[in-house]
Amino acid sequence: MNDQAVRCYRHPDREAGVRCARCERAICPECMVNASVGFQCPECASGDSGATAARTISGAVHEADPRLVTKVLLGINVALWIAVMAGGKGLTDALELIGQGSYTGETLEGVAEGQWYRLVTAMFMHDSPAPTHLAFNMISLWVLGPPLEAALGRTRYLALYLLSGLGGSALTYLLAAPNQPSLGASGAIFGLLGATAVLLRRLKYDMRPVIALLVLNLIFTFTWANIAWEAHVGGLVAGTVVAYAMVHAPRGKRLLVQRLTCAGVLAAIVAVVVVRTLQLA
Repeated sequence: MNDQAVRCYRHPDREAGVRCARCERAICPECMVNASVGFQCPECASGDSGATAARTISGAVHEADPRLVTKVLLGINVALWIAVMAGGKGLTDALELIGQGSYTGETLEGVAEGQWYRLVTAMFMHDSPAPTHLAFNMISLWVLGPPLEAALGRTRYLALYLLSGLGGSALTYLLAAPNQPSLGASGAIFGLLGATAVLLRRLKYDMRPVIALLVLNLIFTFTWANIAWEAHVGGLVAGTVVAYAMVHAPRGKRLLVQRLTCAGVLAAIVAVVVVRTLQLA
């Protein structure tokens, strides 16, 4: 098979494992429009009354810039890293994830003392003066994010990212030592990695590269020092569950299934946090 046969006819730089049900041109996830039978390209769909207008595999509308949310998330991570480097340890102490801290003057530290915001802020933080940790996560975000954003749509993609990050934070809070600080976007990135595996399987792409990447990252997770494996595992599980609902929900009940799944994952995260907080009370 030649290279053109496996490339999207509208985006030659993207692999396409699905063909339009009408014209049989190869199409990528961004160009897949749900039809009464299979998927169609945007041109065929526009002239077919049996096709829904410009919908992705998850039911989202096509966007002019399928990288917008990824760019914003990347910008937030980089901006916070710069702020931390300029603000010093005080800003890190205020925003990192820590289960149970101590009193500093009149201020309580830690999630167990009611600072639940740390579950969110920690997943955008990178403390190392050397940008290695930040660079690794942001390169991963830039590689994994846009294809998922194109396939899921902005709202679903953002929900996937945030729930993955929160899942990693919640499992870290539950299992790590209460006074062990943790931070980084790795939980969310592992969620994107799990979601990529789900999407590739749904599109019947070659799974070997993403499986190899996932196995390699898990090996690093459990063998390298100073890595919060809880965040990686929590993010991976949350991202995989959310992504499965996004791309496998039945068309007639797609939105309902997707919303219920996201709500269920969020409820599980809240339950974990509540249980751990009660343990530390």
